[in-house]
Amino acid sequence: MADHITIRKADGTWSVRAGGAVLGESTNALELSEGDYPPVIYFPRSDIAMAFLDKTDKVTHCPHKGDASYFSVVTKSQTLENTVWSYEAPKEGVARIKDHLAFYTSEGVAVEKI
Repeated sequence: MADHITIRKADGTWSVRAGGAVLGESTNALELSEGDYPPVIYFPRSDIAMAFLDKTDKVTHCPHKGDASYFSVVTKSQTLENTVWSYEAPKEGVARIKDHLAFYTSEGVAVEKI
């Protein structure tokens, strides 16, 4: 793993909401810290209501984590494009984030410790 990336179990219970709907809640979330960036909470896919997510064609590359796939969140009132990402085949040093999802927070998406 790159020296500037740390992954640990996120303390407590975490939730993610979008468009007024609770997309998931987890006591098994991971917190990834990378350099000077704010920590990111990664939720196990099994704790997220995948019916709200539509996979998109967007892919980005991180030299430390690998290729990220993206999903849009679809609610009754809106579609939040490419708001969710996942490293489906992460590099060996960050393998713990496989089968996890992270969310960009915005006015429409909230990730909170509850």
